[in-house]
Amino acid sequence: MTRTTFSLNISADDFLRYYQGSATWIRIQADNGQMLKLPASNFRKFLTHSGIHGRFMIEFDDQFKLVGLTKL
Repeated sequence: MTRTTFSLNISADDFLRYYQGSATWIRIQADNGQMLKLPASNFRKFLTHSGIHGRFMIEFDDQFKLVGLTKL
């Protein structure tokens, strides 16, 4: 299992594009420099009135399938 961390700061207005259907993926640069592309739907539970802000840890299995996404 692979774990990596990253910071994310998306305003509520920017995340609104997901609800409108014009954005389906979020591109992230992890702390280790790795570029990740994740479905925006994985971040829905972290959305507040101000958007999505904070530090996160993501876990993948050996086939790079998402196992867990946690806000730190």
